[in-house]
Amino acid sequence: MNRNPLIPFFIIMAFGIALTLGLSFKGLGDAKELAKEKKGGEKTEQTAEFTPEKFYQQTCSSCHGQNYEGGVGPSLKGVGQRLSLDQIKDVIEHGRGNMPAGLVPADKADEMAKWLSKLK
Repeated sequence: MNRNPLIPFFIIMAFGIALTLGLSFKGLGDAKELAKEKKGGEKTEQTAEFTPEKFYQQTCSSCHGQNYEGGVGPSLKGVGQRLSLDQIKDVIEHGRGNMPAGLVPADKADEMAKWLSKLK
């Protein structure tokens, strides 16, 4: 029996096209959700349940260490003794050195600065 050697390639091609179309439709649905969140509709879990400690563990600990001891970024232990509350908030909002600006949502910068100033 002679088998056509092109059949496996056509099967792979059909699978690839179907996968591309499926992921495209999923992306369209995700884009609508993101647009709702951006307009102020549904809130994400991160902004709905913001706690400075949880946010730190998710976002900041990779540079400042799990126990605030520093690493790529400086140690945050006793930062309230080195910087004023306004200075801490300024660093959170505008960044400094290798730290990018805007990691903390603007409406939560005060809460994060107060929490950081109390670290011992």
